[in-house]
Amino acid sequence: MPVPRCSGPCAGVRPAALRRPRTGRAVCRSCFCSAFEAEVLSTLQTGRLLPPGAVVAVGASGGKDSTVLAHVLRTLNSRHKLDLHLHLVAVDEGIGGYRDAALAAVRRQAARWQLPLTVVAYADLFGGWTMDEVARRAAQEPGRARACCTFCGVLRRRALEEGAQRVRATHVVTGHNADDMAETVLMNFLRGDAARLARGGTLGSPGEGGALPRCRPLQFASQKEIVLYAHFQELDYFSEECVYAPEAFRGHVRDLLKALEAARPSVVLDLVHSAERLALAPAARPPPPGACTRCGALASRSLCQACALLDGLNRGRPRLAIGKGRKGLGEEGQGETRASRDRGRPTMAGAIHAF
Repeated sequence: MPVPRCSGPCAGVRPAALRRPRTGRAVCRSCFCSAFEAEVLSTLQTGRLLPPGAVVAVGASGGKDSTVLAHVLRTLNSRHKLDLHLHLVAVDEGIGGYRDAALAAVRRQAARWQLPLTVVAYADLFGGWTMDEVARRAAQEPGRARACCTFCGVLRRRALEEGAQRVRATHVVTGHNADDMAETVLMNFLRGDAARLARGGTLGSPGEGGALPRCRPLQFASQKEIVLYAHFQELDYFSEECVYAPEAFRGHVRDLLKALEAARPSVVLDLVHSAERLALAPAARPPPPGACTRCGALASRSLCQACALLDGLNRGRPRLAIGKGRKGLGEEGQGETRASRDRGRPTMAGAIHAF
């Protein structure tokens, strides 16, 4: 069977190298890369995500997503005169046998692209705690082996914010792709988390309470196309899975999403766009966030998530900081029963309106 010709802008001059998962069109390598970059540029411009002159902290993990993000932003910045000042910020979580190799990839990228790099470490920021130490402590309590990703997600976000502040960034960008966002939507549905579900469809956060604005330029890019782009551009990235990832609930959601995608190929972007159209009913909206009484960061309770997690760890009871366990930190009334807490709490059906 003859190889089809490219249906992209080259008008069949070159043979097709792939059929785009997103559109089904047969395109050559050059047209695919150009289209991918144009779509990211459209996301940036349509959402007005990064204004001219912005100092952008690019969350760099060494993996495919953050590598493609940094490469595309650097390319667009040069080609379209976006006047962005890019600075790679990497987080060393302290995961033995994993993070050192990933950070080595980040350092190679910084040298190759001549971009400044700042590395911040959990151990320095969080009183000596590394992710390996957190995992050992969490494993001492029954049923908490899967809590590692909960801790890491919260602490990593705080560490990235700290790194961005150190380089005097005005904006933070991360490499979350469409598959990541679809998984998050499913996870929030399965957990009945109406508040997170309703605010999960935006391209980022505007920045409140001293936090920097964040955005996700790859939010509409599929994981498959990110891998293809990295392959065609011959990008150097770290591809091993985190040693704690197999324990995460997200892994089960990812398997479910793959099964759904096999039956309905558009399901990833369908979920992402559905989240854009969800909003909490007025009566169910949480009060505006305040400031953490300990560190001053944005918080919906007296302690922010990071401080609550660290408090539980330092007490030797990490489960205190996860879910309903936070009442042990003195954030809810000691005499409050589960029934009184749930009284008047909106259900998923009652809390969410679809537009």
